[in-house]
Amino acid sequence: MTGPQFAAPLDVLVEGTATAVTVDGVDVALVREGDAVYAIRDECSHAAIPLSEGEVEGCEIECWLHGSRFDARTGKPLNLPATEAVPTYPTTITDGRVLVDVSAPTRS
Repeated sequence: MTGPQFAAPLDVLVEGTATAVTVDGVDVALVREGDAVYAIRDECSHAAIPLSEGEVEGCEIECWLHGSRFDARTGKPLNLPATEAVPTYPTTITDGRVLVDVSAPTRS
């Protein structure tokens, strides 16, 4: 499918944690900051570890294995050992439902 797809109800997303979901066959980590929700591919670009298992602080998500941190808004790595960005996806919130468009990944 193309276009935004349902990912999760907004009210189940808790700030300071990542929520793992699969949208149209793509593993995604959802990160909530206030009224905004960011979607980032749920895989560290350095070690292929699920980012959703790491810690979240604001818009940053950390890979628990080697400590690489990524900006969930852009996918950019914020420290080593990761050097490659992780794809992010556009999100919209409609009627309390988070929609993610995995057909339109961005890579910074």
